[in-house]
Amino acid sequence: MTGPQDAPQPPTWATPGSKPGSQPGPAPAPAPPQPPAQPDAPSVPGAAAPAGWSAAPGWGTPPGAPPAPGAAPAGPPSAPPPPGPHPAAPGPYPMPPGAGYGYGPAGATPWRPPALQPGIIPLRPLNVGEILDGSFRAVRANPAVMFGLSAIVMTVTAILQAVLTWYVGGQLTPVIDDAFGASLNGSDLTTAELTGTDSSMLGASVASVAGTPLLALATTLLTGLLIVSVSRSVLGRKVTIGEVLRSRQVWKVLGFTLLVGLVTVLAAALVVVPLVLAANADSWGGALAIGLLGGLALVVAGVWVSVRTLLVTPALMLEGRAFWPTVARGWRLTRGSFWRLLGIYLLISIIVYVIVQLIQFPVTMVVAFAFGEPFPTSFWAIVATSIGQVLANTISTVFTASVVALLYIDTRMRREGLDIELARAAEKGA
Repeated sequence: MTGPQDAPQPPTWATPGSKPGSQPGPAPAPAPPQPPAQPDAPSVPGAAAPAGWSAAPGWGTPPGAPPAPGAAPAGPPSAPPPPGPHPAAPGPYPMPPGAGYGYGPAGATPWRPPALQPGIIPLRPLNVGEILDGSFRAVRANPAVMFGLSAIVMTVTAILQAVLTWYVGGQLTPVIDDAFGASLNGSDLTTAELTGTDSSMLGASVASVAGTPLLALATTLLTGLLIVSVSRSVLGRKVTIGEVLRSRQVWKVLGFTLLVGLVTVLAAALVVVPLVLAANADSWGGALAIGLLGGLALVVAGVWVSVRTLLVTPALMLEGRAFWPTVARGWRLTRGSFWRLLGIYLLISIIVYVIVQLIQFPVTMVVAFAFGEPFPTSFWAIVATSIGQVLANTISTVFTASVVALLYIDTRMRREGLDIELARAAEKGA
């Protein structure tokens, strides 16, 4: 027999929106949140839970199945929410106006995933610090090419300069003595008293200046070759010295450098020739005006042309196009970025100058005090000076070439979306 206590009891809690029940009793523990109703899965008694749902009690329990021990009785099924936007449920932590998932307050920059970085720089537009850091990373990524090849080229150049200084300086010494001897005309003064220095030192200094074009040629070729290594390091790849030396595009860089040098000489001649003519005509006021205005114009024009052609060398090395179209393209790439490129290049020039002086100044002091030669003329003084030049020129060329290559890549990422192409190339090569 069944008693009153065995009869089913009405629930002691009310469904949302209904009035509280009249029978007292302790409120059961709230059931765990139920998953949203699936419109394509009808609620059939005894059916299994949808794929991916958990079969734990209270979450995804099939309709009609007996509740787990201690679980609260299930209420009537609720209808699916109507289509359309739904207002957010009020909570203890209201969201600020305009805020949403993945975003900060209204007007804040949305969160973006970090840029892909297969090599020395992230594949996105760079700031100045990342360009400087990338130049050091380029050296660590491939030291055999960046420092090894640079040291070899600069050592050969220093040897040629030392031979030129020793030989040409020795040949110029008697010429200088004869020239100043003729100007003395039997005076008791000597060449050293007239010039303030010895004729051999003066000849050595003139010979070292004559070796400057040789250093400029070596620096140009080396800069073009190092740009190839930096471009591969951006993708996390390495090239060997042999692969770099087989690049034929470096001859285009050499031709462009010679062309710029020729234009520079012609521009300087436009100032020097009128200056000499005015001086010969004893028009010292005109000579002074030509010198000041012409020199200022040369400086401004030189800076402007240097910045506008800054990206021509990496374009010639990396794009593989014809000469003149590539030169025009490198010129166009700097349009709209002149002041940014000028500022970064000036910063790099200052850093390079400080590094060079930190290396060459102690060497110069040692040569001056140990050998008594402000301008090296003896064999060991020339050797000591050449070692300092090799170190200084290697570091400065490596650093400058790395920055120029990264400026080219950064400009193309800003203007042409090169970062997307580099990301695809990195994924294909992975």
